[in-house]
Amino acid sequence: MFGLETGIAALFILCVLAVCVFEFANGFHDTANAVATVIYTGSLKPTYAIVWSGLWNFIGLFLSSFWGYKVAMGIVSLLPLNDLVLLSTGESVSLVLGILLSGIMWNLGTWYFGIPCSSSHTLIGSILGGGVVFLLIHGGAGPNWVKASEIGLSLLISPLIGFSVTILLMYILRRIIKTKKQIFKEPELGNRPPTWIRAILITTCTLVSFFHGNNDGQKGIGLMLIILITFMPIQFALNSEFDSAKSLESLNKIELALTRENKTDLLMNVNETKAHLEKYQLTKDDSIVPAADRKKTIVELRTSISKLNKKLSSELKNPTAMDSKENAEIIKSEVAYLKNDIEYSPKWVTIMIALCLGLGTMIGWKRIAITIGEKIGKRHMTYAEGATAELTAAATIGLSSGFGLPVSTTHVLSSGVAGAMTASKGVKNLQPDTIKSIAIAWILTLPVTMILAGGFYYILQLLLK
Repeated sequence: MFGLETGIAALFILCVLAVCVFEFANGFHDTANAVATVIYTGSLKPTYAIVWSGLWNFIGLFLSSFWGYKVAMGIVSLLPLNDLVLLSTGESVSLVLGILLSGIMWNLGTWYFGIPCSSSHTLIGSILGGGVVFLLIHGGAGPNWVKASEIGLSLLISPLIGFSVTILLMYILRRIIKTKKQIFKEPELGNRPPTWIRAILITTCTLVSFFHGNNDGQKGIGLMLIILITFMPIQFALNSEFDSAKSLESLNKIELALTRENKTDLLMNVNETKAHLEKYQLTKDDSIVPAADRKKTIVELRTSISKLNKKLSSELKNPTAMDSKENAEIIKSEVAYLKNDIEYSPKWVTIMIALCLGLGTMIGWKRIAITIGEKIGKRHMTYAEGATAELTAAATIGLSSGFGLPVSTTHVLSSGVAGAMTASKGVKNLQPDTIKSIAIAWILTLPVTMILAGGFYYILQLLLK
């Protein structure tokens, strides 16, 4: 398989299966976020709701290939891949499996007890825990703390957005809708809501499912890319459609534009990347070059392109950084091309993760749905509460995907439901025990998954040496 020896191929298959299990668990753990409102308002029967949600989770991830894999690349950038791929296969596998085992264990544990918990939070904690132990054992770069802080901030702020924006939407609805007061009433058991309300609720359920697939599914893609690059950097560190001649042409155009702008420091980065590219061109077809040297050359080229893209993108964010608009547009266009060299996902990976997420969505949804639908508030959810919570969640997740930030669907929607309930009858309308359980899980997720992943990695790397 992919030219791997039998033992290494077996470890590769084990890692791929672990990613599939994680994404499958992510699907049924987070499904309730989309379907709870349509089920508890009588808009859709449970069977139809979970199949519909699963379908749109699949579509959301599958279509992400058309607008890029920013979230997936955020996950990949958390680990020091340059150091990781140069280690033995046993070391690399130990780290990847440690991260996945931690994520799967925490996801299944919180699901079993019906506690809405973030798969994103779980994954980030696991990656950081494994990365810290990797740093302690091997030194080197360690986890990408800058990216981790960006993701951590998004995970911290998103529940606050879910809570506050939903309260605001509820207030606006009450001000705008003077008639059709049934939207603010509890649904009557066994009765379907009016057609217009049902259409709104199904639409918001669809949007949450779509954006959940687009955001959470990319985390699975990120994990798969880590595995592929770790096991087979020669084949997967660069896009399979990578064209060194065209990439060199892009670098030359960037170099010319920067020369006109007299950007000496950035020119040094361009020259460094060109040197790595020229080295790659000299060794890619040379059968005499040892595989280890080719692997190192490819990984260094990937790292160099990534660093250059980040520095150029950062420079372009300043509207006064370039004297000429034409030069800025040239650089922007060529950076977009170079990103395709490293920010990609093989089609089979996208389809496989989308299937795991979509199928997982159709199983095991009930435990979390009961918590969201029955245990956050002290009474049944109204149509307005369900619609505003879902709308807030969909908008927040969609924007986060656009910025390339993993965000917690669970936290956003749970806090949205809490905000909607609070907007109706104040904080007294919430069930304190449920809110406390969710808050404790939110606080514990990061440290527990870090410890679990670090511990699993340490034990596995001793066994697989």
